[in-house]
Amino acid sequence: MSRFLELALEPSAWQRVRSWPLHRTVATVFGTGMATVVVAVYLASVLKILPHDPDAMDLGAVNALPSAAHLLGTDFVGRDLLTRIMVGTQAFFLPGLLSVSVSLLFGTFLGILAGFWPVRFDTLVGLLLQLLESLPKLVLILLVVALFRADIYLILLVVGITNIPAAAELLRARIAVLRRKSYIEAAIALGLPPSRVILKHVLWLHGRGLVLIQATIGMGEAILIETSLSYLGFGVQEPTPSWGNMVALGKDYFFRGELWLSTVPAAAILLTVLGFHLLGDALLERLEASGA
Repeated sequence: MSRFLELALEPSAWQRVRSWPLHRTVATVFGTGMATVVVAVYLASVLKILPHDPDAMDLGAVNALPSAAHLLGTDFVGRDLLTRIMVGTQAFFLPGLLSVSVSLLFGTFLGILAGFWPVRFDTLVGLLLQLLESLPKLVLILLVVALFRADIYLILLVVGITNIPAAAELLRARIAVLRRKSYIEAAIALGLPPSRVILKHVLWLHGRGLVLIQATIGMGEAILIETSLSYLGFGVQEPTPSWGNMVALGKDYFFRGELWLSTVPAAAILLTVLGFHLLGDALLERLEASGA
């Protein structure tokens, strides 16, 4: 009976959200919305659910203003900007997921080793993380560009490797605290397999928030790096659309009054990166406030 009473008195998800400070609620809603939009737009582009052909040129509508026919206008050869913005998500989405997956997979593994078995692995893992932290990210990216041209998958793979220490250190610190909790010690004393204790009681119940935070921040960084390299000419090359090379191609028309050519993709970069980072910050603040 008491259990039913506890469940009845427990605040709902909506009540918990309403109790958050306004800035955290706005950040969470905005970040979640932007992440959802990016995923939906990417899927639409992969499934070819597009308003126009991204490579179709309409020489009669060069640098056209936004209109019913072209909601975001056209570029300097008459290609639809909205369509190219949608297709441009393909330039960073899968490479970004690769970067995030590498950093989280290896970071989680190393964090578990150092946090759950500190006597055996803490020193070794600590040295490995220090080695990875000492690698200059920008120099490595330029080296990959020089050796393999503009292979964005290899570039973001390097980014993922250099982000391993951030994920590992967070999880190592969290697991080191949880390892001393009475219910974890009791589970181990009762003979539960370490794999079950780690996966259920550590990672799922107390570590998934940290993993999600690292994923959102890592995805925002991956988008920023891909678009920056494409803007500089080291990433995705024309005619394949990328938000970065769209900004680069449109900047020459900015001071001629044709602002939308560069500001539309620049706004997409700004809002998307901001959304992922705000979502990560809001989740981290919520995690710290809850004491989880």
